[in-house]
Amino acid sequence: MFIQTEPTPNPSTIKFVPGKQVLATGVHDFKSLDEAGPSPLATRLFEVDGVAGVFLGADFISVTKGDLDWNMLKPAVMGVIMEHFMSGAPVMDGDVKDENANEVFDEEDRETVDTIKQLLEEKVRPAVAQDGGDIVFQAYKDGIVYLHMRGACSGCPSSTATLKNGIENLLKHFLPEIKEVRAA
Repeated sequence: MFIQTEPTPNPSTIKFVPGKQVLATGVHDFKSLDEAGPSPLATRLFEVDGVAGVFLGADFISVTKGDLDWNMLKPAVMGVIMEHFMSGAPVMDGDVKDENANEVFDEEDRETVDTIKQLLEEKVRPAVAQDGGDIVFQAYKDGIVYLHMRGACSGCPSSTATLKNGIENLLKHFLPEIKEVRAA
């Protein structure tokens, strides 16, 4: 098994591509060992000293480090990923809360929110996934869109520019009622 690695715009995060499907549907973002319970792979990765976050996508795993240097951490992470896929164990074996469960918006804004979510799904999320992350809708109120940044996007130095220069301009173009986009 050959695992490719790709840098992300976030220097604390590396994208690992195992050449196999990671998740059949959805994405999952784990910030701690306590959250990783439903994923045997994420649990094993958090057992590596220095791993601070694990994001699972369709065909990649983004790992965020703490204080350790990637030269020390990368071989251990690659070993865990390789062992996990070679063992045939599932990536997920439990339930994880629905990412849409905490959405906040007035029902009268349903059409605007549906358009926001469609634009994110079709135009933003594929590009952000290439960088090892994800952005999901969190809330809409008084013309302000709140988005939750996950994976490599969380804590990335360029995430503010992505929100303001990219996503905000895109949403304003299609929905003139949008005033601003903020990180949730």
